[in-house]
Amino acid sequence: MKKPASYLPVVLAAAPMLAASLPLSAASAEERHTAVSQRLDREYPALLGIYTNLHAHPELSFMEVRTAARVASELRSLGFSVTEKVGNTGVVGVLTNGVGPVVLVRADMDGLPIRETSGVPYASTDTVQDLSGKDQPAMHGCAHDTHITGLIGTARVLAALTNRWSGTLVMIAQPAEEIVAGARAMLADGLYTRFPKPDYALALHTYAALPAGAIGHAEGPFLASVNSMDIVVRGVGGHGSAPHTTKDPVVLASQIVVALQTIVSRETKPGDTAVVTVGTIHGGLKRNIIPEEVKLELTLRAFDEKVMERLIASIRRICANLAEAAGVPADRLPVITLLPEAVGVTRNDPALTRRVVGALEQGLGADRVKPFPPVTGAEDFSEYARQGVPICMWWVGATDPARIAESERTGVPVPSNHSPTFAPVPEPTLKACVSSMSLAVLELLRAPSAP
Repeated sequence: MKKPASYLPVVLAAAPMLAASLPLSAASAEERHTAVSQRLDREYPALLGIYTNLHAHPELSFMEVRTAARVASELRSLGFSVTEKVGNTGVVGVLTNGVGPVVLVRADMDGLPIRETSGVPYASTDTVQDLSGKDQPAMHGCAHDTHITGLIGTARVLAALTNRWSGTLVMIAQPAEEIVAGARAMLADGLYTRFPKPDYALALHTYAALPAGAIGHAEGPFLASVNSMDIVVRGVGGHGSAPHTTKDPVVLASQIVVALQTIVSRETKPGDTAVVTVGTIHGGLKRNIIPEEVKLELTLRAFDEKVMERLIASIRRICANLAEAAGVPADRLPVITLLPEAVGVTRNDPALTRRVVGALEQGLGADRVKPFPPVTGAEDFSEYARQGVPICMWWVGATDPARIAESERTGVPVPSNHSPTFAPVPEPTLKACVSSMSLAVLELLRAPSAP
């Protein structure tokens, strides 16, 4: 298979030091799982150390310098050809082991600007700079530290089992998922042209609502699309004692917030999923001053692009009409801005998902691998489906099963992703990340002589 000129592959025609003991012809689903488990058991103490270090020292979006350097070092030590600073801080490692498909494995690196209160002994106490240079508390509140540890663990396992697979493995550490910008940045920087274009792209995401070590999957829509919107509600300011001389944007903004709630309840077809959330409202400086404007910040979610289009159109209509009804001058109607922080639906390719799920059921047991309904969170992993690349993402549970059972009994939710108290149970979460991804790759890169 011809590679792009800018890509210098590392080809493992034969790697006796890394090869597993069983020949390819002896491989089976059970034996692949055994080989993965045995290798993972050897690697786990070191992986746990990597994980706790990453957890204690998170970095924010497009600032993941330390994390990227650790990934690059690990991949180089395993024989990968490594390119750094792809899409800003992204890392790409390529390992070619004979003829076969190209499989991309993606993990995201960035933490969140949250002060951690999980209470684990390796909790983050770091204050770091964000992209604007502002000091922020930082936490791996969405468990991207488990994703990066899983990427390193998968690389270690697959580099040790090269006689069980044939093809090209592209492993990427992606920046800035939390602001849905990193995938676009890596693709714009030539991910699919400077490096082997994948035949399949895989990712996983640790999820607080599932028991640690469980796997959740879905064909088709897996995560929602998201659009970020700002609304500047403008009025005519004045003295709080004379509201009749003003057009009050605080009252108008309040009416808009309430009216937006009817979009889902009264304009969206029952059964269609849609979310309209006003996350912030800011306006005014003093109690006796009617301000000139109020700013609203919204997030919109849907599983269907036509539904998303209707949400945006409805918001525009409601804002304009309420402002006109309030007597706001035509040149002071609300200003609506759609921001770049947007991404499409993450749709798991059905055929690829069935193949991956089959491998996971055989390797991990059907009792651990269960269908899971689509979630209205969003992910820029959807970007990797460009140019017709089939993608598949799955959930890996992260919460103590006893806490899940208690939550089901009491109705009190467990700490969610993005909560300051969320901290995955390292084992079996980390092992499930590594074993599920390793088994999926081994299935897709199954050597010609393997069953």
